[in-house]
Amino acid sequence: MNSTDNGVVHDPSPSSVPETLQKLEAVLAARGLTVFARVGHSGEAEKIGLNMRPTQLLIFGSPKAGTPLMVAAPSLAIDLPLKVLAWEDEQGKVWLSYNSPEYLKQRHQVPESLIKNIAGVGALVQKAVE
Repeated sequence: MNSTDNGVVHDPSPSSVPETLQKLEAVLAARGLTVFARVGHSGEAEKIGLNMRPTQLLIFGSPKAGTPLMVAAPSLAIDLPLKVLAWEDEQGKVWLSYNSPEYLKQRHQVPESLIKNIAGVGALVQKAVE
């Protein structure tokens, strides 16, 4: 796991962007989490004649877990549902990137007692990149 000062965690994946997100979607489904959307940034770029390395964003979560957080810290709604970005770097390596729960806690002053509702995102990502 690689974390940067801006709160974004980057975990390497041995699979392609689509395969990595398929694995993540299976992990999420097994945990009963909802996938709200998959945004194909590179696919949309291609439609207008622009080139972009494979890049897709998965938006997911649980209203049961996320709503209490947004009630306690309304600005958190800009970062929820949770998002994981699958992207390929210049060397062809694939990464899953997401905001660390600790970063979101600090950014939105989320009460300590509620951060556990989203603290498992790292474990979900790790399962997807195994």
